[in-house]
Amino acid sequence: MKRGFYIILAAQFFSALADNALLFAAIALLKQVDAPSWHTPILQQSFILSFILLAPFVGAFADSLPKGRVMFISNAIKMAGCLAMLAGINPLLAYGLAGFGAAAYSPAKYGILTEYLPPERLVWANSWMEGLTVAAIILGAVVGGMLITPDIAHAIMHSLHVPEFVSPAELAIFIIFFIYLVAALFNLYIPLVPIEHKPLSRNPLFLIKDFWHCFTLLWKDPLGQVSLAVTTLFWGAGATLRLLVLAWAAVALHYSIGEAAKLTAWVAVGIAIGSILAARFVKLEHAVNVLPVGIGMGLMVLAMIPVSHPLLAILLLITIGMMAGFFVVPMNALLQHRGHLLMGAGRSIAVQNFNENISIFLMLGLYALMVKLDLSIYFIIVVFGLLMTGVMSLLYKKHGHDQDSGNI
Repeated sequence: MKRGFYIILAAQFFSALADNALLFAAIALLKQVDAPSWHTPILQQSFILSFILLAPFVGAFADSLPKGRVMFISNAIKMAGCLAMLAGINPLLAYGLAGFGAAAYSPAKYGILTEYLPPERLVWANSWMEGLTVAAIILGAVVGGMLITPDIAHAIMHSLHVPEFVSPAELAIFIIFFIYLVAALFNLYIPLVPIEHKPLSRNPLFLIKDFWHCFTLLWKDPLGQVSLAVTTLFWGAGATLRLLVLAWAAVALHYSIGEAAKLTAWVAVGIAIGSILAARFVKLEHAVNVLPVGIGMGLMVLAMIPVSHPLLAILLLITIGMMAGFFVVPMNALLQHRGHLLMGAGRSIAVQNFNENISIFLMLGLYALMVKLDLSIYFIIVVFGLLMTGVMSLLYKKHGHDQDSGNI
């Protein structure tokens, strides 16, 4: 494989590492200012709002420039979000600025794979991308959890002679800023690839109409429809699951926020294993075959309810992650391939992000409402587990007969 592919992976690793560590640092910052608990899902909503509002524009932006340059600009915006938090701007607003950068970054990081690699290597490349991203999620959760743990943070501040008025959350954000800087430096060395689907116009009205055309085109395509529906559901449930694990660990295992943050890393370990298995056993033309695994994942979420032992919790979270990685990687690859053929990588992934982040926004909103109503975490787990199982069952009933996607 060309050296450029590994540079892409390195850039993605450090950017994803910073993204995931920043979430826990921002949550700690909210706790530092005594924000109500329902602000935590609102924090994530502020991050993904840019994915929804900018969807008609970021895909065209990603397709109009070399994608390495787009990734560099996006990481610079995330760095500005870190500086905004350190400057004392409301964490919800500052984290939203980091989300602005993430919204521009996503179409480029996946779109470059379809431009740089042949179709038969996409599932393999996605497995590498997802596997390394998951490694970054694991390390990001561990690093974020450690940096916001008072004892560790104070030891670091003492060794670096950091002033005492700096909080653990602020120290974490300062360190995360430099991780984004490393990612941005790698972005500068990503190979230039030909721009295959350059937008015809930069006029906002034209871009909105073009986005709507791409949106309907992908939903009308049979293979695009099933892969888009599955990934939309998955990422909505996955974003909520991360917060569910934090709240569940506090109740079932009596963990602190730092310990719970590190516990979420085990889901990522499972996703990495599932991604490797998908690369080994699932071909692009048979991606639809993995739908039943998504149904099983919803049922496994319900199994969290009786668990109260740390080892059982770790094994369960790894299993949930394995099932997630095994079914979402082939679906991502199928969706990217169909989108690349139909409209261009950047715009198709912008459509994907638009759908996925509406799902995340709505599910986080539902979660925030249930938390505000002071409902039991176990009741919330039942709601999301059944929702995942039910919707995946409906999709399998509709598309399960399409056992061969050979007309890709």
